[in-house]
Amino acid sequence: MEITKAEIASAAAAQQHTHSPQELMGSEILVKALQAEGVKYIWGYPGGAVLYIYDALYKQDTMQHVLVRHEQAAVHAADGYARATGDVGVALVTSGPGVTNAVTGIATAYMDSIPMVIITGQVPTAAIGLDAFQECDTVGITRPIVKHNFLVKDARDLAVTLKKAFHIARTGRPGPVVVDIPKDVSFKKVPFEGYPQSVEMRSYNPVRKGHGGQIRKAVQLLLAAKRPYIYTGGGVILGNASNELRQLVDLLGVPCTNTLMGLGAMPASDPRFLGMLGMHGTYEANMTMQHCDVLLAVGARFDDRVIGNPKHFASVERKIVHIDIDPSSISKRVKVDIPIVGDVKDVLQELIAHLKESATKPDKDAVNAWWS
Repeated sequence: MEITKAEIASAAAAQQHTHSPQELMGSEILVKALQAEGVKYIWGYPGGAVLYIYDALYKQDTMQHVLVRHEQAAVHAADGYARATGDVGVALVTSGPGVTNAVTGIATAYMDSIPMVIITGQVPTAAIGLDAFQECDTVGITRPIVKHNFLVKDARDLAVTLKKAFHIARTGRPGPVVVDIPKDVSFKKVPFEGYPQSVEMRSYNPVRKGHGGQIRKAVQLLLAAKRPYIYTGGGVILGNASNELRQLVDLLGVPCTNTLMGLGAMPASDPRFLGMLGMHGTYEANMTMQHCDVLLAVGARFDDRVIGNPKHFASVERKIVHIDIDPSSISKRVKVDIPIVGDVKDVLQELIAHLKESATKPDKDAVNAWWS
């Protein structure tokens, strides 16, 4: 089976002009799916359970496979690529030790919300659960450190599973998704109906638009504040909302800080940027956090390295507005007054629009006194 560059554009539509679907091996369907997703690089290390996938990769020329010397390096490299480009990183590892070696890289991506798809080999379906050579419970081992994982038991489900995996990895709060493929699924031939254009999942519908009423409340709070402060995390970077953050800071003229994951969202040269906060942050950033009267938290999770003991943090009276796409992050460590669940970019755009329309303007004298 030859897969040429011309096929990348037609991976989803290839079947429209043929009456009977093409018969392809599971590994070939996997490669077509990756091409349809626009994957350019795959980091991996071969093994017996993924040999058919490697055969299919060898026959195409649109994706580059990067051979590593250890599975952990494959996942870390895919993670670095995803951070640098914003695309979904893809790694390929074999069953058993291949998967267990990849665990640290998967956990890192999960903690930092990095969009990744990790394809793992598995022993043949008939051998699962029989302690076969190089078998491990991939789904069980990775469950606490992935956004979701799949065990594909039928080659006919491969295309739709890959579509779901990429959709879950890159939407909502991003994260790694593991797709576990038994060896027999990768070599079995099945009819290929084409790659799905879209995917519907009843149990997965991340909220993008923030609640209008909550946004209006947040605007009122920010305009009435005497000592406002903006605290942002990795969500601003992942949500591509740096421009919106800078507009908001310009509009309000208030101090701003970033967490380690959020560095770069605000230019370090900007006089309103107080530096990173937390255990390894600046004195100004931390003291401002303690003495503000309204705190706007954007795409941050009130990490222990940032706020220390939540009991001590809560002892200082202040109003907190928290914007995050992940509802489970809101009020998880610190009780907030105005929760706003939604895409950071969308919510900030709406917040800015309300601030511009408002007849009330920030109290300049209070903000100047706060700065001094």
